[in-house]
Amino acid sequence: MTPQHDDDDTTAGGRRSGEFGHVPVMAARIVELLRPALDTDAVDTPIYVDATLGAGGHSELILREFPRVRVIGIDRDDSALEIASARLASYGDRISLHRARFDELSTVLSDAGADRIDAALFDLGVSSMQLDRADRGFAYSVDAPLDMRMDNREGLTAADVLNTYSHGDLARVLHDYGDERFAGKIASAVLREREREPFTTSGRLVELLYATIPAATRRTGGHPAKRTFQALRIEVNHELDALRHALPAALAALRVGGRIAMMSYQSLEDKIVKREFALRTTSTSPAGLPIELPGTAPRFRLITRGAERPDEHELEINPRSAPVRVRTIERVAEEVVS
Repeated sequence: MTPQHDDDDTTAGGRRSGEFGHVPVMAARIVELLRPALDTDAVDTPIYVDATLGAGGHSELILREFPRVRVIGIDRDDSALEIASARLASYGDRISLHRARFDELSTVLSDAGADRIDAALFDLGVSSMQLDRADRGFAYSVDAPLDMRMDNREGLTAADVLNTYSHGDLARVLHDYGDERFAGKIASAVLREREREPFTTSGRLVELLYATIPAATRRTGGHPAKRTFQALRIEVNHELDALRHALPAALAALRVGGRIAMMSYQSLEDKIVKREFALRTTSTSPAGLPIELPGTAPRFRLITRGAERPDEHELEINPRSAPVRVRTIERVAEEVVS
């Protein structure tokens, strides 16, 4: 990406990035992390996978910066694909967009005629575009239907979770996916309230959380609904299971010299990424041997040491980037075929 001037966030099409409802997080840094994989002579047409396309902000920057790159964009959200399609229309056959979950990556690559890829980006979690759509029910700041589905073809909604899960299952979701200290107490309150009337809107759930979570915690722990809404969203969209399946598939498709960047916004996602990257960058030789056994050297190396965080400039132009953690990995050798 050409370095962006402080007073210029204009896209290649002459539109300002905010017109599409989404400012890509850490855009310049992501481009630089992936540059060695995309600015390469190893292949005629490097392939970049945007596994979480959203409004297409990151993909637009990649297309503009690397004229030979082909982009495969994946998103499960119809409205995201519609917006990205309009945003990227001027790039013609350099892009192909696919409505799918990112754990369907192998099928998408087959459909796109790509057996190997040179770079990929996973920008995890819910996008600002989805948060800003009040009717989707992702945000606790407005009263809206309790939906939270990223793909409206899927059946389970947040209301379904609240209205049908047992006390134990609901408490588990809130505790495991939201790190909610009062998961059991909230689950009891939900079951009691749903007997009176099923949950349909976010406003009623927010009122219940205010009434259930102790005042002292509400004063110091951020918005009382934040953890519950995160937990419900993860459960509805199977986000962690999808990540566990998608990441190995993306790594398997990566060419030597290729890179994958992962952007996580909460600790559960980041732990999965960190664990998978550690596994892939560690020798399989038994500990204590004086030399590494043939075929046991790691096939990947870490590009980022630990997780990179947004700098002050990024936080100023994009406050929603505050929780992001970026990890990047590169393939350095092919797998050994036994």
